[in-house]
Amino acid sequence: MKIAWLGLFAASALLTAGAAQANPELAAKNNCVACHQPDAKLVGPSLKEIATKYAGQDDEIDYLVSKIKGGSTGVWGQIPMPPNVNVSDDDAKALAEWITTFK
Repeated sequence: MKIAWLGLFAASALLTAGAAQANPELAAKNNCVACHQPDAKLVGPSLKEIATKYAGQDDEIDYLVSKIKGGSTGVWGQIPMPPNVNVSDDDAKALAEWITTFK
């Protein structure tokens, strides 16, 4: 029984580590890093600022997905974030979930 639990734990750890490593690559692939950095404001707010602002919001992931895909104007200043129509729904959700880890 212990071996089964150990195997399950190891498999889940590998899946979690793989997902965590993939999201910076996903952010680079979708050009998010041209405007957003983890801890520093660039053109747009840092990922940490975004995560902190929406922490605890009931629809946090869905809200962030809508902003990633549809863009944003006036929330963080005068520079708008253009819509990212080429980002798939799955990628947008993965990015939103990743952003929330910066709290």
